[in-house]
Amino acid sequence: MGTSKFDIADYLESSEMIAEYLNTALEEGNDTEIVRAIGNVAKAIGMIKMEIADTVISESST
Repeated sequence: MGTSKFDIADYLESSEMIAEYLNTALEEGNDTEIVRAIGNVAKAIGMIKMEIADTVISESST
């Protein structure tokens, strides 16, 4: 049985969650952690946009 790599971007599903994550990084993190957090947020936003696009496409094809 294998394990999967944890990716915080999979759990940043709302603007509130993203804001809390960034605020925590800004308050507690060093420069490297803050840059990593910004990258994770960018990835999460991209994933959210892809999910929205997939939903719109599937709804328009039915």
